[in-house]
Amino acid sequence: MPVVSGRYTAGSDITLAEGWTLQRLTQPSRLFGANGIRTGADGRIYVAQVSGSQISAVDVNTGAVEAISPMGGDIVAPDDLVFDQAGNLFVTEITEGRVSMRAPNGATHVVYGDIPCANPITWHNGQLIAGECRMGGRIMQLDLHGGPPRIILADVSMTNAFTVGPDGKLYFPVMATNEIWRIDLAGGVAEIVAGGLGVPDSVKFDEQGYIISTQVHSGQVLRIDPRTGARVVLATLTPGLDNSTFVGDRLFVSNMAGYITEILPDGNTSDLVPNGLNWPLGLAMGNDGALYVADGACSYRLRPGGKIQLAGMLFTKGYPGYARGVAASGPGEFIITTGTGTVARYWPDLGESEVLATGFDQLYGVASAPDGTIIFAESGTGRVHSTKSGSIEQLGTDLSHPTGVTVGPDGLPLVAESGAGRVVKLSGGKTEIVLDGLQNPQGVLIQGRLLYVVDAASKELVEYDLASGARRNIAFALPVGAPAGVVPKYIGPIGNLSGPMGAFADIAAGTDGTLFISADAEGSVLAIRPG
Repeated sequence: MPVVSGRYTAGSDITLAEGWTLQRLTQPSRLFGANGIRTGADGRIYVAQVSGSQISAVDVNTGAVEAISPMGGDIVAPDDLVFDQAGNLFVTEITEGRVSMRAPNGATHVVYGDIPCANPITWHNGQLIAGECRMGGRIMQLDLHGGPPRIILADVSMTNAFTVGPDGKLYFPVMATNEIWRIDLAGGVAEIVAGGLGVPDSVKFDEQGYIISTQVHSGQVLRIDPRTGARVVLATLTPGLDNSTFVGDRLFVSNMAGYITEILPDGNTSDLVPNGLNWPLGLAMGNDGALYVADGACSYRLRPGGKIQLAGMLFTKGYPGYARGVAASGPGEFIITTGTGTVARYWPDLGESEVLATGFDQLYGVASAPDGTIIFAESGTGRVHSTKSGSIEQLGTDLSHPTGVTVGPDGLPLVAESGAGRVVKLSGGKTEIVLDGLQNPQGVLIQGRLLYVVDAASKELVEYDLASGARRNIAFALPVGAPAGVVPKYIGPIGNLSGPMGAFADIAAGTDGTLFISADAEGSVLAIRPG
């Protein structure tokens, strides 16, 4: 069947220097994750994508994807959405703390701009109801004419996608208590409908009046009797489920990783949009020969042969947090930098992590030196730090958005200054330019005397000989960085779940000389091999 990607369209095909070959280890993703989903009047599923700042529509019969509100547009970090009878699309922008409306002609305006961690939203009998996915959050009816909201319920912790039930009451998941509650729209006391679930993060209703609820932790899709709380498991998928919608009597569910699956009447499933990667971000080759892929809310192991396995995610035991940079540091052990400003040691197989350092502003790349010293880049302050045995040392300051980090053959750190278009060496508090004339260098890697740099703006993989000074481009038109002509909007933090969500096109190497690239634009991992 013909499929339109809807995520990234390259201006030209990837080309390589002579003697190099390319393989996509994972297929390009067709969405930037999949958060809130809602069926439109045209029968398509509209998908909110936080990390891509995009809303797409998916045809349930052909799988074709169309970007409705693309990256770089007025809508930023959309998390959930709903239509009114006139076809206006109301959207919660979780990192902006606001609700906006997009008219059928594409015009947008802000409905209400003081709703931290704006997430769930629904429409009922002319009422627009939205909520905050945070501890002590509010659920409120918004005034469409700019007046103050009416608070339906205050001090509710971590509510997510909700809806009004057949009885006219609002039904909503409370993730912090692992329950589903309901309340009269006029306000009053909320009551528990069901508890002891798999961390519910959405509530919808089927035609028979039963609750359909996705469970973000367990990956289950439940059918719950709102009168008794009795439940039936309709399907068990992977953790990270986010929302659901019906197209006629067909049930579809979304996962924050980026897939949309139909739950068939016999309990089987059929992928409408296949699973994919959200970014990806940091890469590291593990001791077991599997490539570790940091993908923000989720992390994966990519094993030889292309099999990809979930290593951990925000709702699994021991996950260190929104993962951006990664370095291997021992058997089954990785160093992770997170979006919340933490450096952690992580053992995914054990479901355990240990905080090594915290309190930083926008961490990116990380490297592990042979003596066990951990070196990491703090882009928000322009600093590079190291930590070993609990102590933290500042290695460099006043850098312009440092991102990628690697360790040179002399044991000194090399850092990509994405804002200055160069790679520098740090020694004794001094900065030495190693390679300049770049546009937006991000991932960096040393292989012997060769330095490899991923330039996210020129979309090139650059090779630089540290001994001779020879420079050449290995790959051109890589699917990294923003699409041509698009200026991505700044994506801020989501409460305490993640800090600002910047992209990071990293690079790692296998023992056979293969170079792995995180192709964040199309959501794939590339393998580039010599000869």
